[in-house]
Amino acid sequence: MPRPVKLTAQAVALAAVAGLLALLVWRVTHQEAQAKLGKRAPAFTAKRLDGPGKLSLASFRGHPVVLNFWASWCGPCKREAPTLERTWQQYKSQGLVVLGVDYTDASSDARSFAARHGLTFPIVRDGNGVIGTRYGLTGVPETFVIDRSGRLVDHLLAPVEDGQNKTDFAKALKEALSS
Repeated sequence: MPRPVKLTAQAVALAAVAGLLALLVWRVTHQEAQAKLGKRAPAFTAKRLDGPGKLSLASFRGHPVVLNFWASWCGPCKREAPTLERTWQQYKSQGLVVLGVDYTDASSDARSFAARHGLTFPIVRDGNGVIGTRYGLTGVPETFVIDRSGRLVDHLLAPVEDGQNKTDFAKALKEALSS
């Protein structure tokens, strides 16, 4: 390879590495509050999927909240949906709110998913993933249980009806409901 071409290629590679490093530093220094157990859940306001207007997490202060991130294309989300609807029906009289967050999905697909699974709890859209970023989301489904004061009680990385998550979810619900 001729020397000028080699130097140009090295300069381009160095610029790319420097750019990626700068992006990483910016991301770390400008990251919004991440969801941490025992700390206040990150606030958000989002457009409703299930009707007109917007909903904010703050509007549910004083109520325990099951905040579930899902998407219509997610297989495990399909398995989990009936459990979340049953939880909503069973505990809403005790003040529990199940709040679905449709994550980076097409609105029409999400509405079809909600109708197909008979979801009656409130659902908001996170079309660009900003809310998911605030919560440090690694994928879907992910569920956060929040107590009446807005403190994060638990974070479940897989469907709430699977294995140990089923036990952890029941324990987190009990803690959030008794707060």
